[in-house]
Amino acid sequence: MKQLRQRAIRDLVEQRPIRTQQELAAALRERGFRATQATISRDVAELGLGKGSREGRSSYILPPRLRDAEASGEDRLRRLLADVPVEFRFADLLLIIKTLPGSAHAVAAALDRTRWPEIVGSIAGDDTVFVATGDKSSLQRLRDRLIGLSGRH
Repeated sequence: MKQLRQRAIRDLVEQRPIRTQQELAAALRERGFRATQATISRDVAELGLGKGSREGRSSYILPPRLRDAEASGEDRLRRLLADVPVEFRFADLLLIIKTLPGSAHAVAAALDRTRWPEIVGSIAGDDTVFVATGDKSSLQRLRDRLIGLSGRH
């Protein structure tokens, strides 16, 4: 639960200005997380959140190590897609990625690390990744984005 809550905190801080721990607690409640002020204070310290100017207001910001980790998800995905053959298929609102045996987990993990808004979630088998999207336009954007990263057009 702690990891999920801290990931939600990172997402919230990236998405919008959060000025206080009270605002953070309210935003977490909207996402279904119940946390005391003491828990949120510990999470803020563990994540290393700082204060910076955002939209003209003093707000929480991610430390460089977390911002760099987020960027590395897309870089890792780009390298994987360039090195491993992949095939993309559609099934309703799912993007199915077929790859070499033993490669699906690495592809899914890199996709999850990107935290792209088109992705609702992913499940990996041995050579197949199922990526759920919210709607048809997200599905198409995701496929196009992945094809662009792979360097195959």
